[in-house]
Amino acid sequence: MVGILHDAKKLLLLGSGELGKEIIIEAQRLGVETVAVDRYQGAPAMQVAHRFHVIDMLDRGQLRGVIEEEQPDLIVPEIEAIDTAALLELEREGYNVIPTAYATQLTMDREGIRRLASEQLGIRTASYEFANSLEELKQAVKVIGTPCVIKPIMSSSGKGQTICRTEADIEFSWDEAIESGRGKTNRVIVEEFIRFESEITLLTVRSVSGTVFCPPIGHIQQDGDYIQSWQPHPLSKGQIKEAEEISRKITDALGGYGVFGVELFITETGVYFSEVSPRPHDTGMVTMATQTLSEFALHVRAVLGLPVDDIDLVSAGASHAVKSTIESEDFQLTGIDQALEVPSTQMRVFGKPNTVLGRRMAVVLSQGTDVDEACNRAEQAASRIKVSSRQFVH
Repeated sequence: MVGILHDAKKLLLLGSGELGKEIIIEAQRLGVETVAVDRYQGAPAMQVAHRFHVIDMLDRGQLRGVIEEEQPDLIVPEIEAIDTAALLELEREGYNVIPTAYATQLTMDREGIRRLASEQLGIRTASYEFANSLEELKQAVKVIGTPCVIKPIMSSSGKGQTICRTEADIEFSWDEAIESGRGKTNRVIVEEFIRFESEITLLTVRSVSGTVFCPPIGHIQQDGDYIQSWQPHPLSKGQIKEAEEISRKITDALGGYGVFGVELFITETGVYFSEVSPRPHDTGMVTMATQTLSEFALHVRAVLGLPVDDIDLVSAGASHAVKSTIESEDFQLTGIDQALEVPSTQMRVFGKPNTVLGRRMAVVLSQGTDVDEACNRAEQAASRIKVSSRQFVH
């Protein structure tokens, strides 16, 4: 194939959203042959990959079929909605799943990862209970108390997550979790509501060089989904040490090479583990403006077995998601020119083929002399961009 070295490694990406698009770009910069896979045509990473496939990744036959056809050197999951049992089988047959099939399966299962962290590794987490029915959920809420957080066992981008403030909210929270959860299960997790000072992502990079950490990333979420992030987030030396110890423990247990997005709560009494993604994290898009090597470049280096010795922060920065307020098959983003008038600001347009309410369509990236300036610039730029239906634009 033109443009591919004859001895190039082949990377097959499972899930082809905006994060996958950046992974593909970074892989191609190092001469890697790339194949993007997702459930719908026109996904962002498909637009830049050498080839793509449209399949149901929860269908074991389709998933196995495309992997056997492509014979990739690296299988890189980018989303949670994948038949992980099939990945475990394929790994046993000799395929290289990033970071490992075990990590991919465990981290998409909130029960599995919570039990690993709390019960096996002794890491501080919120108190939790599980429920398989509305009646069990009512009992679990009594045990945990209100307010509490109710989530599907498996979901992504905060889908199905609600704060249950009173007993009257339980049925609504149950319905939201069941309707939004991925996979064939009615099981939910009920978590203690942690009153935190801040919520951070600690990008943890495991490579042939060992384990290194990016400077902490602060972020704001709404309904469990990222809105804005900034780097570096101010922490004391003690908090940084505790955050790194937790992140090292959990990622050592998961194994493999690559970037892990470890989500943590910073409280008056210490650092709490929340969740971990065995891949670049949406809040980490800010690293495209702040670090010499973005989280995507770091991930590709690590999974290729290349050294990752130091992570250099070149500027304080912030990211701000641009979300759709409409549902449309024929839309456009307007105001990009006004957004880019904001100093030290750039953006990434994801190129998604359609939009629904709340879908991330782009991200603004801003630098500043400090985090406050960068956040103000990113928020200002993002506010100038609108997602509008073409039929109403003249």
